[in-house]
Amino acid sequence: MTDIVGNQTLRSLWDSLSQERGDHCFLVFQNRNGVVKEYSYAEFNEEINRSANFFIEQGIEKGETVAVHMHTCPEFMMCLFGLAKIGAVMVPMNEQYLQAECEYVLEKCKITHVVIEQEFCDLYQSITASGFCELRIVVARSSEELNDFVDFETMKNKQSVILREVREIASDDIAEILFTSGTTSCPKGVILTHANMIYSGLYGNWQVGFTPVDRVLTTMPACHSNFQLAALTPVLTAAATLIVVEKYSASKFWEQICTHKATITQAVAMMVRTLLLQPVNPQEKNHCLREVLYFLPITLEEKEAFESRFGVTIMNTYGSTESLNWVITDPLIGKRNWPSIGRVGISYEAKIVDEQGNQVQPGTIGEIMIKGVAGRTLMKGYYGDEAATKEVLSVDGWLCTDDKGYQDESGWFYFVDRKSNMIKRSGENIATIELENILTSHSSIAEAAVIGIPDPIRDEAVKAFVLFVPGEELTVEEVLIFCRERMAAFKVPSVIEIVDTFPRTCSLKIEKKLLK
Repeated sequence: MTDIVGNQTLRSLWDSLSQERGDHCFLVFQNRNGVVKEYSYAEFNEEINRSANFFIEQGIEKGETVAVHMHTCPEFMMCLFGLAKIGAVMVPMNEQYLQAECEYVLEKCKITHVVIEQEFCDLYQSITASGFCELRIVVARSSEELNDFVDFETMKNKQSVILREVREIASDDIAEILFTSGTTSCPKGVILTHANMIYSGLYGNWQVGFTPVDRVLTTMPACHSNFQLAALTPVLTAAATLIVVEKYSASKFWEQICTHKATITQAVAMMVRTLLLQPVNPQEKNHCLREVLYFLPITLEEKEAFESRFGVTIMNTYGSTESLNWVITDPLIGKRNWPSIGRVGISYEAKIVDEQGNQVQPGTIGEIMIKGVAGRTLMKGYYGDEAATKEVLSVDGWLCTDDKGYQDESGWFYFVDRKSNMIKRSGENIATIELENILTSHSSIAEAAVIGIPDPIRDEAVKAFVLFVPGEELTVEEVLIFCRERMAAFKVPSVIEIVDTFPRTCSLKIEKKLLK
């Protein structure tokens, strides 16, 4: 297909950046201990080529999936682009995944090679010891010699800075599979092509007005689309500078914004609220920020307090991993209309429809629908799940979001409610049915219902209602221990309520809206 990406790939993009912007600073990385390391475009391209050569040496074939389980760091990006350069496919693991969640992704994607941080060695030893699968484990960012594993840094540094094998790859080839929580019990793998990732960068350049002089600071997890498609790729397509802070700290964040002379940053509600709780610094308005990319939701009072205190303007946006970009967005120039999420962005269409799929009149609440091109401006589909793909993505390019909203007479869109049965906690999407299935796997729990409740810092907290099997009984602490052993930390309920009965619909389903 002919479009703005053409047949450009992540390999050709990096080769071009190395040649044309080689001396320009690509990455400033500040780890959780405050140590800062910088790479120019030419230097990082050499690290990518070394990584690619290492993967070739490990026998990684074109189209093969490789899992990467790391915190946000340069090595994560070396793996992403090193695999892309040889036509392989990276599968990032959420840094909070526990064993069952890892095993699901490993099996779904038929993974045999993983690159992990030293911190996750015990986790993957447990996976292999259980006999679940055979894995070739490579360890990055290790602070000591690990005899049982291949050391990424040592082996990478032995490689040439020139790519040893130039495989045939195209823009429609898969570059990555990003797993994101859905409304079912199991997460779905969103397929991203080389074209998808490059287009996300070009769209971000249009949306935010990126130029080569911009310095984009992010604390988002590298395994998330927020990091990859709203910060990393726009930096690359604009040949700008990416400032990565490995771990968000409310007490340090604004100082980092000022010190690193960031011109653009990303924020979620938890960040806005925790920053407002910090002591006022008389110098905190002495920054270079021109834009704060923001993702729902905060109140008007919080927005105004934040903008007034820090002397910045929030750019409200709406999108998903499936849509790649924040396809509905505040304009870069001109009036913004809070709490509107903006107007539809360039190259996309959007509409509000009723339950029959008919477009509704302005002011009427319905489902937000987005139109693009699968594999180019929208995800290619869900990995290994054609049925789920057909449910959300039509042949003519309309993406069902299952999010509720409305549009006014002037074309501004407004977000009303999240996807059914979804909880947003500190930027993480949580599928309630997944947690309910885990809870009811306990022999003493007959039924469970999980909802989101308001949290002044983290958007929402997780509340679980549990109904015991007759004659059985657990304490709240026992239920929490059961959860902590089987769920990532961000999924563990903050509140447990033991009930004797549930409100139900006429079809005997639990009426969750009455629980709220």
